[in-house]
Amino acid sequence: MFIQCLFSVKAQWNWPICRLGLALCALVALTGCAPGHQTAIGSDHPRGWQPWQVIDAQTGRALSTPEWLTDLKSYEIIYLGEEHFNKHHIDAALKILDRLVSDGIRPTIGMEMFGWDGQSALDEYVSNHRSGRGEFLEQVRWTQNWGGAFEAYEPLVVFARDQHLSIRAMNPPKPLIRRVVKFGLEQVRQEPEWTQWGMHQEEIVDDPAYRARIVDQLQRCHGGGAVEHIQPMYEASMVRDEGMAKTLTARLEELRRDTSGARSVIVSYTGGGHIQYALPVPMRVARRLSNQVKYTTIYMTSFDESRIEEVQELVRAKIADYIWLTPMSAKGPPQRCR
Repeated sequence: MFIQCLFSVKAQWNWPICRLGLALCALVALTGCAPGHQTAIGSDHPRGWQPWQVIDAQTGRALSTPEWLTDLKSYEIIYLGEEHFNKHHIDAALKILDRLVSDGIRPTIGMEMFGWDGQSALDEYVSNHRSGRGEFLEQVRWTQNWGGAFEAYEPLVVFARDQHLSIRAMNPPKPLIRRVVKFGLEQVRQEPEWTQWGMHQEEIVDDPAYRARIVDQLQRCHGGGAVEHIQPMYEASMVRDEGMAKTLTARLEELRRDTSGARSVIVSYTGGGHIQYALPVPMRVARRLSNQVKYTTIYMTSFDESRIEEVQELVRAKIADYIWLTPMSAKGPPQRCR
């Protein structure tokens, strides 16, 4: 996990102390140090929270969003966790991407919504404005790998096309994941498709903290049942998260080898469950990079006054580094399994 250095912004600085703080930041540069612009703009009383505010989970305070957006460029990977098909969360992602581009940074967008078997079609569509939308959706296997209205996520793809950015398909192909659910990980490891997609060289790490979170959620969302009945779904979750970590790690290593001097950031866009407590994807990426990666996690959630207690619990549990409150989805509050 990255080390975060925070400095209070005051009218008059104590320069010796600030110099010491900057020196400490330099010492931990390999593991990450956030700059000192994340100014709290109010008390930690949740009754003052409003949509479009960003809450620092360490302090429970709302931050100055413009300054916070500027500070995000200091990270190598920005993990965004959404409520699926919430247009306000797409808008939030676009705010980050637009700020990065305005600051001269070329972000790579990682998207859970695309599978590896659609990467070539995705590359073609993003780079070639003459490609047809219908043909693209067929070639990228949108219905097979994700489904639902493409229009919900199209703004991210359009932004990438307009700005000549790269999008990386993060998910292992859906047929592979379905086979894990049906037959279990051990059997699928022996199948040719496992090798075809480069998974034979990957370690699928069964972390105890991750297991506790995911198995509990699977049991609550799938009517309870014995752990052995949940096991194939749990294994599929591990494969998906490890596969997404594989994708992000490979891209970050590419960017680190780039000698052009261009400043790059990866913006990972997935469901909120894939970034919660940093366990599903962020920790797997960090493990692959010997913890030498500077990242932050941002959990986006629909907000109105009726959800104050729920969001307070997210803050107390530190589900992410930051919780971005957005207007309520057209579908209403997110549905939680009981």
